Amino acid sequence: MSIEFNGKTIETDKNGYLVNAEDWSKELAEHMAQAEGVTLSQKHWDLIEYLRDEYFNNNQNQPNTRNIVKAMGEKWGATLQQKDVYDLFPKDPSKQGGRIAGLPETRRKGGY
Repeated sequence: MSIEFNGKTIETDKNGYLVNAEDWSKELAEHMAQAEGVTLSQKHWDLIEYLRDEYFNNNQNQPNTRNIVKAMGEKWGATLQQKDVYDLFPKDPSKQGGRIAGLPETRRKGGY
């Protein structure tokens, strides 16, 4: 599979994850999110940046939803529920968020 973006063909796997992490950009993330019906707000970007930081700077860690809820709650200074991050990425914050963040597909089920 692939994504046509800015006159280039970006290769993806069968589930829409980037084959080459180097292809990712904020503009591509916006394009991918829009194709999935998600309009990226600052909270979306906070979550995307957290996922990318964990992956690239923490031994390729891909946090599950529980860890995402905790991290975003700390960042936003609020007590969050799982629903709060699913409101941002309804198809699973760790999976859909990770795909839009340009990370490889996680093999775990996600959630708690």
